[in-house]
Amino acid sequence: MEQAIRFTDFPGLSIFRRGKVRDVYDLGETLLIVATDRISAFDVIMEDPIPGKGKILTELSLFWFELTKHIIPNHVISSNPADYPEICKPFADQLEGRSMLVKKTSPLPIECVIRGYLAGSGWKEYISSGIVCGIELPNGLHQSEQLNSPIFTPATKAEEGHDENITLEQAMALCGDRALEAKQYSLELYSFAHEYALKRGIILADTKFEFGVDENGTLILIDEALTPDSSRYWLKDSYALGQVQENFDKQVLRDYLETLDWNKQAPAPHLPEHIIDAITSKYQQALTILKQHQALS
Repeated sequence: MEQAIRFTDFPGLSIFRRGKVRDVYDLGETLLIVATDRISAFDVIMEDPIPGKGKILTELSLFWFELTKHIIPNHVISSNPADYPEICKPFADQLEGRSMLVKKTSPLPIECVIRGYLAGSGWKEYISSGIVCGIELPNGLHQSEQLNSPIFTPATKAEEGHDENITLEQAMALCGDRALEAKQYSLELYSFAHEYALKRGIILADTKFEFGVDENGTLILIDEALTPDSSRYWLKDSYALGQVQENFDKQVLRDYLETLDWNKQAPAPHLPEHIIDAITSKYQQALTILKQHQALS
């Protein structure tokens, strides 16, 4: 089995930031995004990485970036280490399959969440108020029910802890009319991806996008795209109204951790091999299904 990468260390490269999963390096005019095998739950990074997870996330992001570039341009320059600046060449083997050389942008300070189904925090907010992020929904909806039309429910980007859901008006206060532009692109991207995934037996319940403004003043898609880390995917064949669905994400991890006497604070408990294998299987399953029969109309 390939050795898992929890944190990267590339001497001579300047670290720009470390997220929960990705390490980003500043190469001057460009950025190098490296997807590690880290996994987090309840906002805590686990002590044990998931071998190959970063490569699966990178492959899926690149797949969706390519598939959606007719809707909006994205930040990808190359994912081939041979194309990277000379300073990256000593690390080509580690970068292979898990990295992207991307354009620098001015990122919008919001996450653009699209919900096509009532689940997660949206469901919790709905049952308490009938409203999701300032949007009033019809009475009598059930958990996991498909909405009449997808809704745009932006969120703030939290450096620590959870992102906070905000209204469109609050998003506009942060981004101006760019928020409206991001909303339109997000809805188009979601609709395209939802239809594509549904034909392959997967429901895209909700997802989040991030956008940045490039040097030409153009809004482009950045970060990751439609991965199990940024999206709620359900298996169509097991979908049932009124209950929690089977996810293609780290639900296996969260369910396991809930059985432990753990206070959900760092350090995280070590994960048994069978849980690591189960998580890997879920991510791989999502990749395999989504990329099957690409020629389907």
